[in-house]
Amino acid sequence: MMPNDGPSTGWRHWAKANFLTGLVALAPVVITGYVLWYVFATVDAWLSAALVGIPWLTWRGKPLPGVGFVTVLLIILLTGVVARNVAGFQFLRFWDRQLNRIPMVRGIYRAVKQISQAFFGGTRGVFQAVVLVPFPTRGIYAVGFLTSDAPKEVCNKTGQDLVSVFLPTSPNPTSGYLIMVPRAEVTRVEMTVEEAMKLVISGGTVVPPEAESGADGVTERARSNAG
Repeated sequence: MMPNDGPSTGWRHWAKANFLTGLVALAPVVITGYVLWYVFATVDAWLSAALVGIPWLTWRGKPLPGVGFVTVLLIILLTGVVARNVAGFQFLRFWDRQLNRIPMVRGIYRAVKQISQAFFGGTRGVFQAVVLVPFPTRGIYAVGFLTSDAPKEVCNKTGQDLVSVFLPTSPNPTSGYLIMVPRAEVTRVEMTVEEAMKLVISGGTVVPPEAESGADGVTERARSNAG
């Protein structure tokens, strides 16, 4: 007969269960803290070197911790104040037009501007709707953002009515894929851009309440549209 290892097994089960519970509880806090610390340290290091020559911003020849980060926050706030002012708005529009005239800079500037508006401005001009598309193959669906109709040349070459969809990657939605999908295979879902972003960033763990109850219906509609 095997020796009775009941107490030992019970202790291991207790330790494993509590360890996993603690890991799940601490992971979001630790990761969030690390990201914030990394951003703080990086930005602070960039600007602290430029501010080291200002005596009242240094201590014993070294820049005060946090000066660079606070400076960035002040610059962002000041830019927001200027942008909301009529004169400041016209000034920023002037520079917007100038940057859009430079061939090499124009493409980068427009792309960054649209992405920043989509993620931070809550604009509907970039992300028109949250959609489901068959990806990477039929029968499997990915959450995407409808951005526009596909270029006419692409539609003419393929002989299909296509739309452009941005598929964000999880957990980093700032990267992803641009795919062009037949319009008939795209299913719009009743979900805001913010809710879809939370879904992607969380890897599917943060689900909108209405999506939890209606998931079967959405999937069924997607199947019928893709079929």
